[in-house]
Amino acid sequence: MRHRKQGRGLGRNASHRKAMLANLATAVLEREKVKTTTAKAKEARSVVERLITVAKKGDLHARRQVLKTVRDRTVVAKLFDIIAPRFSDRPGGYTRIIHVGQRQGDAAEISILELVDNTVVEEDEAKVEPESKPKRKRTRKVAAPAPVAEEPAVEEAVVEEIADTPEEVEAAPTGDNDAGSGGAAEADRPAETGGNADEEETQSEEPDKKS
Repeated sequence: MRHRKQGRGLGRNASHRKAMLANLATAVLEREKVKTTTAKAKEARSVVERLITVAKKGDLHARRQVLKTVRDRTVVAKLFDIIAPRFSDRPGGYTRIIHVGQRQGDAAEISILELVDNTVVEEDEAKVEPESKPKRKRTRKVAAPAPVAEEPAVEEAVVEEIADTPEEVEAAPTGDNDAGSGGAAEADRPAETGGNADEEETQSEEPDKKS
């Protein structure tokens, strides 16, 4: 029977369990918000609320009692200077447990253990949150048509009509003229040769007369 066995073992021995709960309580007082399993959150909740109740006394003895569990002096100073005065009018119930869901992997129940008045944490989260960027609409890229090589403009050859001048017409020999001119030249040649022969005979006769 489970008589006089209060609390959860959490799968650890006494010393390990005590150290783990002290670390969880320190994290809650420092950050004012911690995400952990539901079983650990329920065990750490009683430790945190006991520490806050002792800190509300504000004397040296209370500070030493808190230092037995919380070894970080900066967290102890925050507990006595900020957190305890915040709950001075509240008789208890300084924390809350918010169930988040199951952890992926082993399906363990996850919860958030936080202080009731955690305005400081909300301000810090507001600063840390990145600015939401405007969503860009995706547009399909249309393939640009392949550039067409422009052919060089072919200059139209201008055909110039050459008008035949009268001089060129006269100078250009025709077939009939060629034949006629050829016959006349042949007819003139013997006459020229004949005239030369007569001149030679007269020249040969003149020396004979002189002699």
